[in-house]
Amino acid sequence: MVSYREASRCIPDGAHHYGEFMRHALARCWLFLMRWTVVQQEPVPARCVVIAAPHTSNWDFPVTMAMAEVKGVPIRWLGKAQMFNKVLGPLFRSMGGISVERSSPQGLVGDLADEFARHEELALVVPAEGTRDAVDHWKSGFYRIAQQAGVPIVCAFVDKTTRSGGFGPVITASGDVRADMDLIRAFYADKTGLKPGRFNVPHLRDEDTSGFVGC
Repeated sequence: MVSYREASRCIPDGAHHYGEFMRHALARCWLFLMRWTVVQQEPVPARCVVIAAPHTSNWDFPVTMAMAEVKGVPIRWLGKAQMFNKVLGPLFRSMGGISVERSSPQGLVGDLADEFARHEELALVVPAEGTRDAVDHWKSGFYRIAQQAGVPIVCAFVDKTTRSGGFGPVITASGDVRADMDLIRAFYADKTGLKPGRFNVPHLRDEDTSGFVGC
């Protein structure tokens, strides 16, 4: 049986270009109709870990995907292995999805960090909040992956108050967790999620400890 990847190689280049044009046009049209403005504070590096926040609604994902399409940022995102079945797996992978097993957070961080060594371009979205509800602490996986892989962190966002979103500052994981998180906090301080009241000022437990915990 021909795999999905092998089959995609048989599609003429013209069809690929047409598909890219249509995705870009549809994303731009949808955001315009939804009255969203797309902004980009700095160029997004070819290899980086992307924080997507505030994460308060199921609509965060399509809005972020559309904004990335408009800005030409080929983001990759993580999904539970159960999502990538024979029916939906090819679709999700074509949309940038990466199937992961979350039973071992420590191993997952190392595996994802290693992925950067195998790709010249990889903008990996890592869920920092881990839930759509308000949390006191973010999960530290995004920081540890960036530090182990030696790639910067990009702050992506959606802000309901200004109906804007896109890509903000590029931050280097220096190892001084509190100082780096101060920069991230400053950026997200005035951002409001699609469902207000579900987003707290970001904080990591690791700012108060000597080692990393959780993913």
